[in-house]
Amino acid sequence: MKKLTLALALTLGLVAAIALPTLAQAREVTFTTELKSYGGDGAYVALYLTDANGQYQGTLWIAGEKSKYYKHLRDWARGSGLRSSEYDGLTGASVGSGRTLNITLDIADELIDAGYEVRVDTAVEDMRDNRADVVVPLTTEGAGQSVSGRGYVQSFRYTF
Repeated sequence: MKKLTLALALTLGLVAAIALPTLAQAREVTFTTELKSYGGDGAYVALYLTDANGQYQGTLWIAGEKSKYYKHLRDWARGSGLRSSEYDGLTGASVGSGRTLNITLDIADELIDAGYEVRVDTAVEDMRDNRADVVVPLTTEGAGQSVSGRGYVQSFRYTF
């Protein structure tokens, strides 16, 4: 499992007056996305945050290195407003059928229990794209609870 640190408050573009204190008060969060065995190529997966109104706030991780395919992660691509060759989070290889993606990031405490949602979009070449395959509130209460996806995601959970 790769262990990465991300100053998410800065990635989200929060104002400096809020962002600087949050850097000292962050919590390590592990996001686990287990894919179904679907019999196709590796999946492109976008993990990102939205606010309570469903408005895009920032990218946590993009799995899939060829940016030309990012447009198939439709809600993430539309929300981020980024050209297909850019992204504001970290990236890694696509995720194979039946495999698990584990990402560990430092998340500002102010984002937890504050109305934010973690969303997961998925896409596989020559197969269906899945907008909002997973949508879960980023809450203390929800930590450790597995939820099923609507597309390629078998289960998703986050833990502190």
